[in-house]
Amino acid sequence: MKNISIIGGGSWGTALAKLLADKNCRVIIYLRNKELCNAINQKHVNIKYFPDVKLNKNILATNDLEKAIKFAKIIFLTVPTYATRDIINKIKNFLSKKQILISTAKGIEEQSFYRNTEIIREYFTNPMAVLSGPTHAEEVIKKLPSAVVIASEDRKLAQKIQKLLMSPCFRVYTNPDVVGVETGGAIKNIIAVASGITDGLGYGDNSRAALITRGLHEMSLLGKKLGAKVLTFAGLTGMGDLVVTCTSMYSRNRKLGICIGKGLKLDEALGSVNQVVEGVRTTRSIYNWCLDFAPEMELPITNQTYQVLFNNKDPVKAVEDLMLRGPKHEIEEVANNLNW
Repeated sequence: MKNISIIGGGSWGTALAKLLADKNCRVIIYLRNKELCNAINQKHVNIKYFPDVKLNKNILATNDLEKAIKFAKIIFLTVPTYATRDIINKIKNFLSKKQILISTAKGIEEQSFYRNTEIIREYFTNPMAVLSGPTHAEEVIKKLPSAVVIASEDRKLAQKIQKLLMSPCFRVYTNPDVVGVETGGAIKNIIAVASGITDGLGYGDNSRAALITRGLHEMSLLGKKLGAKVLTFAGLTGMGDLVVTCTSMYSRNRKLGICIGKGLKLDEALGSVNQVVEGVRTTRSIYNWCLDFAPEMELPITNQTYQVLFNNKDPVKAVEDLMLRGPKHEIEEVANNLNW
């Protein structure tokens, strides 16, 4: 039996723990809440996120971070991006150089514009990979078929984690493009907020389809600027994650957007969702980064989402401004290549 540590006992950390424990791994989950720890250890239930799901008895919960880190060679970090630096600072005295770190957060740090692995690399040289893709924890924990990507510069490591996670209900692909996989996972949250806003306004499938498609374009533009492989965005961590986050009833980013579209202010919408919404910080981070480092780059959906969230712009006016932008080719590269 392999030992696995999961740092973060939220919905995704719990779903991963169950997936791995059901594959006969011994899993320890670190979380701060003592009541949740006791419920997992005594009743085998995460009473906050999945009160109706019985967890495998191979899962142990602890609020002792040192114990969790020293328990296993493979460690999944499932805390939100804004909490990554804090948790890294807390584990740095316990972690050995040979332990493997798997990042699962989908966001961009505001102050540095770092992806999650870039934050981690400031502190550690450990073997590292990224787990991402269109996977709502609510479906993974029910063993509904899902597909994900493990990204790493180390092919053997990616294949090792692929083998660890693969199951009849959880298919895992590998990808060497860490930049593309992490960028796709972050940008899709912005587009999902925008998609939720149009849903909240009562717009239809046409609006959502346009947002998803043009959102993919923005994702590709920014990803290329950052050094990603554009084809990665046609895969699970680009288009796949974008579609599920823009359409699912489980999407926190979409839920927040719906609240905004129905007239709530940002603080009210965040209170209504009552969970971490990565898209809010990511919108602000990317908007400000573009102002400083790429003012020539056109990211109209990101820009209008920022204006609605942080400058109280009327969502109806934001959509109108998107629709009435100057005429353009759909795909500039195609038109240019054909001298059209």
